[in-house]
Amino acid sequence: MARHTKQTRFKGSDIISASEIGQYFYCPVAWYLQKCGYEPKSPFLEIGKEKHAKLGKIIDGTQVNTKRSRVFAIVGYLLLIAAVLIILYGVIS
Repeated sequence: MARHTKQTRFKGSDIISASEIGQYFYCPVAWYLQKCGYEPKSPFLEIGKEKHAKLGKIIDGTQVNTKRSRVFAIVGYLLLIAAVLIILYGVIS
């Protein structure tokens, strides 16, 4: 009886991400070479990596500002409620 073993030439995980599917449809050969450990060398690739890093920092900053604005909105609403209660208390007394 022949014994079969699973062999793969891919490096890393056998899980394929959504971005890898896009890479595969764009160029299956480039996708395969990258999965086997060959890294493309291109000045445009480096420029793209730098732009992605800058955009990532911008997105992180935007998320922090969004959280801050939510906190300020909650504080503002609480102050508004407190002011209305103080005015109503003054009118009732």
